[in-house]
This record gives sequence, structure tokens and C-alpha cells, in this order.
Amino acid sequence: MENYLNENFSDVKAKNTSEEALQRWRKLCGFVKNRKRRFRFTANLSKRFEAEAIRRSNQEKFRVAVLVSQAALQFIHGLNLSSEYTVPEEVAASGFQICPDELGSIVEGHDIKKLKVHGGVEGIAEKLSTSITDGISTSEHLLNRRKEIYGINKFTESPARGFWVYVWEALHDMTLMILAVCALVSLVVGIATEGWPKGAHDGLGIVMSILLVVFVTATSDYKQSLQFKDLDREKKKITVQVARNGFRRKISIYDLLPGDIVHLCMGDQVPADGLFVSGFSVLINESSLTGESEPVNVNALNPFLLSGTKVQNGSCKMLVTTVGMRTQWGKLMATLSEGGDDETPLQVKLNGVATIIGKIGLFFAVVTFAVMVQGLFTRKLQEGTHWTWSGDDALEILEFFAIAVTIVVVAVPEGLPLAVTLSLAFAMKKMMNDKALVRHLAACETMGSATSICSDKTGTLTTNHMTVLKACICEEIKEVDNSKGTPAFGSSIPASASKLLLQSIFNNTGGEVVIGEGNKTEILGTPTETAILEFGLLLGGDFQAERQASKIVKVEPFNSVKKQMGVVIELPEGGFRVHCKGASEIILAACDKFLNSNGEVVPLNEAAVNHLNETIEKFASEALRTLCLACMEIGNEFSADAPIPTEGYTCIGIVGIKDPMRPGVKESVAICRSAGITVRMVTGDNINTAKAIARECGILTDNGIAIEGPEFREKSDEELSKLIPKIQVMARSSPMDKHTLVKHLRTTLGEVVAVTGDGTNDAPALHEADIGLAMGIAGTEVELECCCFNFSSRKTYIL
Repeated sequence: MENYLNENFSDVKAKNTSEEALQRWRKLCGFVKNRKRRFRFTANLSKRFEAEAIRRSNQEKFRVAVLVSQAALQFIHGLNLSSEYTVPEEVAASGFQICPDELGSIVEGHDIKKLKVHGGVEGIAEKLSTSITDGISTSEHLLNRRKEIYGINKFTESPARGFWVYVWEALHDMTLMILAVCALVSLVVGIATEGWPKGAHDGLGIVMSILLVVFVTATSDYKQSLQFKDLDREKKKITVQVARNGFRRKISIYDLLPGDIVHLCMGDQVPADGLFVSGFSVLINESSLTGESEPVNVNALNPFLLSGTKVQNGSCKMLVTTVGMRTQWGKLMATLSEGGDDETPLQVKLNGVATIIGKIGLFFAVVTFAVMVQGLFTRKLQEGTHWTWSGDDALEILEFFAIAVTIVVVAVPEGLPLAVTLSLAFAMKKMMNDKALVRHLAACETMGSATSICSDKTGTLTTNHMTVLKACICEEIKEVDNSKGTPAFGSSIPASASKLLLQSIFNNTGGEVVIGEGNKTEILGTPTETAILEFGLLLGGDFQAERQASKIVKVEPFNSVKKQMGVVIELPEGGFRVHCKGASEIILAACDKFLNSNGEVVPLNEAAVNHLNETIEKFASEALRTLCLACMEIGNEFSADAPIPTEGYTCIGIVGIKDPMRPGVKESVAICRSAGITVRMVTGDNINTAKAIARECGILTDNGIAIEGPEFREKSDEELSKLIPKIQVMARSSPMDKHTLVKHLRTTLGEVVAVTGDGTNDAPALHEADIGLAMGIAGTEVELECCCFNFSSRKTYIL
């Protein structure tokens, strides 16, 4: 049996099993009790091929539409644009000036001409009765009118199948059909020979058994279908940030309406079709729709955003124009059928075992029937009555046949794979109660086989609630008391340095300080950005005043490869200034000046460099995450198309951010070690910070190695094979460093790898791993889509 499984199912993997391998075991299932039941909640391979063909066709249509619109751009500017559009009466009566079909045609065809006819993005917003800054009104009456005209952001789902459909499918069982024929023959022969009701006992007994099996099976399948529907509903819960009534809030993507202003950042999925309002360096991955691998630059000249695409870089505000089935993604989904989940390796192997046992059972059933019939024929031959056959003889043969069918029924474990699916579904439900959403059924099975865990630090091993605890400004190191504010700290900084520091904090950021409902100040953004902005507010800065005092010309968002972000601002008195922020070692290496104790800009000498490097090491040894802030004057001429300079900066200061370790991590790491699971920390932080946290939670031991990403990626494959088993901490790692580590662990060392993370930079490693675990509160949609689990709570999970 073991040899058979190895020969036929050895290439069945925990992830990305080939279609050929899945088809192979399906072809082996020549005799099953009920093929529909066995494959109900597994991949529908035939539908996959059909869906892929439809997807390619739609992608080609979208590609042609985009190319035609791009070719038409050169002819548009010289045309006298005139509008022949007439607003439908029901739309005008509801207070809007554009219908959903017209909106859909603008975005679908990337129709710049139509967009200009309607007054551009501002004109569309006005016709949708919305404000680009404040969003739509939250009045219940107005929201209902908007829903009536434009629809809701939900896709049409196939109707749920009723209980009697499952009863009908259960009746298609091959052995039940045979037993039904046996029951009919038994009834006819029994009544004919023994009369009613005595002769009907056997036949009615078989009928009752059939009905019992059918209703138990149908009830089990029906309940299971409801459970899978609930799980599917949970998996689709996605929230986005929108502006409504002038306030930022989080809502479900299903509550989005045309006119909503959505805030998107790197890693988010575009939740509906819409138009670009404002933003910087926005690159959109449209491969899911058009099949093109190259990202599309979205800006004021190309403002079209399509539902289902991903924000690969940058951040922006989007005006929602089309929702639900009218979007490009909705039209694509309407043509596709759900294919089900992939079979887990255990399901595949159990189906193979069920097939083997079924064939063995069928063989012995045939042999048993033949032996019993041969015995009856021999007895009649000895009695000399082999030429005369009575009703009793027919009933006896029927009993032999029923015994043979019973052997087949008992021998074929047709429900075994389905029972495994049901048990995994129950495991999924149990984990959901613990705030862990399982996105792939196979993960519940594979998780128990994990031998290695590669964990991110920030937000996974730590609480992801960051605060600035120390800062080095103008050669002075001070502690920051967040509970009392920092008046003493702020007063000790020269006015010129303080102004420069606040300008850097409030302009060079991906976060935002907003006034929420009840005039409550809220800080939006990543935990790191939130900590820096909170520090700026404690220093007495005003976010809105700083933003209004200068004009942002160009933004290069934080990149996990460069490990820095930059912004160019136009100063009120004229000229441009670049602010840069990022990993301390990288930013400091780009500086040739710094602010001295008097707040004056002076050349960066060796003594100052040593002092700053010692400060960075001191902060890191205290498990503080360090960030360096720098700026540079670039004169009066700057083009938004030009890259931000990479050297010649003035170091403003260094801040140390504390991210406390999550409770229970140390105990969890110890339990994993005792279970034979190796835990590794893979982070983008400074190596000293990473080592301090790793020692604190028990990951880094005396026999382990801590290595930096640049050194790791220079190693050859042979060196990596010897080095990787000893690596316990990898610092300053890029996304591809994480991917390389996981790939070597899986392929070269044969480990079953689990990866945890909470950022877009973790997505390649999550996708490569056998088990991907995403921390859902901070996780982006790109990262969540690559993972098997989504942990939406802040607990510590023991694998």
C-alpha cells in the first residue's frame, strides 16, 4: 500500500499541486459510491479550465480597450468636445446628474474624452453629489437613494441549494441504486411466494435502510454546505478607509457607494472602479484583469482605477464611480464559476486508499457471490433438481446478491475523504472563534507538520504599538515621557532645529492627523508613522498648519528594498527642500552635514559620525528601533519627474522607537523548541535591535547565528546550505531575502515552513511557504491574499 501511494501520490504537495497529479488520482476512482459527494468541496478541475479560458478572453478585451484609449489620447486635445449625454429622469429626480451606465463606460473604456466632457474628476464628483474632500453625506435617506440608483458593492452569488437537492444527489449512489433494485425484486418475489405482508418484510427492510442512509447523508452534506458558506462569507470581509461627512472612518467594502472617497495605500486592493483624485507615485498591478505583468502608473493624466487590482506602490485618494456587478471585476466574476478549494494532501491520499480498498472489496464481493451461487447449484445438482427452480431458490440467490452488495457497501470507505473535509472545516470554525481566519483548508492539516517558523518581528513578536522613547537632536540625547508630554525636551532644542524637525515629521510621512467624530484627534497610518507623528504633536507641532505652510511636490513612499522614504516640498519663501527618513545606517551614510548643539548646519566630521553611530548602537542595544531624519536644500528648480537625490543630506536627528514584546511570546517559542520546531526571526530592523529582541524572547541562542540581509544574499547556494540551519536571526532583510530563506528551507532542507508577517514586504515569503500566517489588523490585502491564516486578534498562537 505504501509503495502504491508513493508511486501515485508522491508529487502531491501541501501547496500548488499540479493539475496532472490531481487528475491522476481522480482517474483511479473508477468505482465510487457517489462521485458527486466525494468531490463536492474540492477543486472542480473541469470548471477551472473553463474559467481560465473565459478569464483570458476577458483580459484580452480589457487590454484592447486600454490600448485603443491610449492610442486615442493624441487626437483628443485638438478636438472641440461637446456633450450629447442626457441625464435619465429617475437619476435627475434623485439629485444626481449622471447614470451608472455612463460612469461605467468612462472607466471601462479609459475614456478621457468622456471624462473631460463631464468636467473631469471634479465634474464627476459634482454630478455624484459628493465632495472630493469631505465625501458623501451619511444621511440614511440620501444613502438609500444612492443605493437605488447605483446599486451596492456586492457580487451576485449563486443561490443556496435546498435540502432536497442533497437528498436527490444522495440517491445517485451506485450501491444504493443496486440495493433499491434488490428491494424491488425482493418485494415482488416475496409477495408472490409468501403473500402480504410476510413476504414484504425483507424488501421493506432494505427500503428503510436506503431511506435512512439517504437522509443521514443529505443532512450531513446540507449542514456542511451551510458551514462552508459561513466560512466563505468570513473570508470576504475587507475594510477600507473612506471620507464621509468630512470624517475618516473604516467601513466594509460591501458598504461602498459611488461618490465615496477611498484612501488607498501600498498593498491595498482597489475595492471598486473609480477615478484618481490625488496621490503620489501610484503604481497599480492590473495583471488580475488585463494579464499584463507591468504595473500601470496612475495619475491625473491616467486616472482610471479598476476593481480587483492591487496598489503596488504609493498612496492615493480615489473617487468611487462604479460598484458591484457593474465593475470590471464584477463582470469578470459573473462569467466564472467557483472551482472549490484544492484538495489537501491527506484528502488526495485518502481518496487513493478508498479507491484501492473499494476495488479489493468489489473483488471479494464478486468472489463471495460466485462461491455462494456455486454452492447452491452444487446442492441442487446433488439433489437432481438443477433443472427446476422455485421462488425460494430465487429469493436465496437474491440474498446472496444482497450479501455481496453489503460487502461492497462496507468495504468502500467513500465517506472517509468527506469526513476529513468535515473535520478540517470544524477546525477552521474553531480557529475562527479564536480570531484566526483560515483561508485555505489544507493549512489546518499542514500546520501540524510544521518544522520551521520564520517570523517577522514588528507586529508579530511585538505588540505593534510603537512610541518614541528616546531621541538624539542637536547632539543631545533625551528621553521622551509620553504620559506628560515633552515640554522640557522641546524647549531644549534651538528654534531653527525644532522648526526643521517638525517640518520633516509632518511632511515626510505616509500617515495623517485627522479630526474624527466628537472633535477627537486621531492619528492614521502604520505604527511607525503613528509613533513619529505622536512625537511631533508632543513637541507642540500642528500637523495641518505645517501641511498648509508648504506644498508637497513629489513623494517617494517607503520601500522595503531602499528602506527609506522621501518628499520634496516647495517652501513659502521660495526654493525646494528634500526631507528623507529611514533606516539609520542608510540615511546617515547619505549625510555630509548635521545640526550641532546650537542648531547650526555644520560639516559631518569623524567625531560626529562616531557619536551618531554610537547613539544608534546604544538605542539598538536597548531594543529600540532607530530612524534617522535628514533634509537637504535643492535650490529653486526641481522637476517632479526627477528622482530624489541620494546624498548630500543634513542629519536632523535620530529617534528610538520602542515596540514592546507581545505577552506569551517567550513561552510560545520555548514550547515550539520543545516540540522540535525551529523559530527564526526575519526582520528589516537594525541587527542590534533584532538580536536584543530575539534574545529577550528566546529565539537567539549561543549556538545560533545573526546575519544581515546584504551579507546573506552574497552567499552561494553551497554556502547557504551550510549556513541556513544555523541562522536564527536575519536583520536588514529585503522581501527577496525572506523568500530565498524560505525557498531553501523548503526545497534544499526539506522543511515544512510556516511564515508569519503583517506587511506587503512579507507577501513573497508568505506565498512561498507551506503555511502563511498574517496578522490581520496591520496586514494589507496583498499579504492576506498570499496567506493561509489571518490572525485578526492580538493573541500569541502556538503552532
